[in-house]
Amino acid sequence: MLDVRRLRLLRELAHHGTIAAVAEALAFSPSAVSQQLSVLEREAGVPLLERTGRRVALTPAGRNLVRHTEAVLELLERADAELAHARRGLAGPLRIGAFPSAVRALVPAALAELSSRHPELEAMVSEVDPAAVAGALRAGELDVALVHEYDLVPGEPEDGIALTGPVFAEPLYLAARSTGTLAGHRDSPWIVSPPGTLCHAMVQRVCQSAGFSPRVRHRVDDFAAQLALVAVGQGVALVPHLGTDRCPPGVALTRLPLYRRTRTAFRAGGAAHPAVAAFAAALHAAVPAELRAT
Repeated sequence: MLDVRRLRLLRELAHHGTIAAVAEALAFSPSAVSQQLSVLEREAGVPLLERTGRRVALTPAGRNLVRHTEAVLELLERADAELAHARRGLAGPLRIGAFPSAVRALVPAALAELSSRHPELEAMVSEVDPAAVAGALRAGELDVALVHEYDLVPGEPEDGIALTGPVFAEPLYLAARSTGTLAGHRDSPWIVSPPGTLCHAMVQRVCQSAGFSPRVRHRVDDFAAQLALVAVGQGVALVPHLGTDRCPPGVALTRLPLYRRTRTAFRAGGAAHPAVAAFAAALHAAVPAELRAT
């Protein structure tokens, strides 16, 4: 019988590509990961891995086993959800991931609603960039999380991860010292989020759609900090609605016909888990009516 814990390691190797990365993601030592994968190969009776330089590639048999592993883990999530329904009341930890502007603007109200309905449920919030959510969910570091995508930067599907439809949608604003158009700032310095984030890709795509590439001066992840830099003439920025609650004097916000949409993410098979559903309901109640997705 194949061990589910070792199968999970193989699945993580398929996503991360190196044993060192798997070890870091799951807080194991590289030697422990390598040893467990060797045991899994002996259990399987066929080669599952082949080394290509510093990376480890999966054989066809290994890739097929990962595909079956995704199905097995989804069934286990469904079983856990059914057991949770059989218990009386919700209790214990619920690990929630959210991006900073949502943590500041919406999550406190959602937690208050969740606490009032399920006082024994212990919500634990961590700030997580949407790009890191899938790995944190697969590793069991999170139970549910908020992820976002932009009109011009759709989210990529992730194996083993399920998403709800959009919970809320925020308009985007051009933040500058005075009102204007995107094209009017083709020569302006820009303040953007760091590379590797969806927010950074969004600025690049939006500017390209207006016929230019942004001349980046500052790379700052916090929208309040971006607006503070705009206020002192350090450049212009694109900011979603939740990021404008601390807009300083001297900054003009021009609404654009573009949106950032937020969904809840969880492990595949976990949609019916009552704690996940309870958080989703509390979040929906916390969203202002004008932002609710239809």
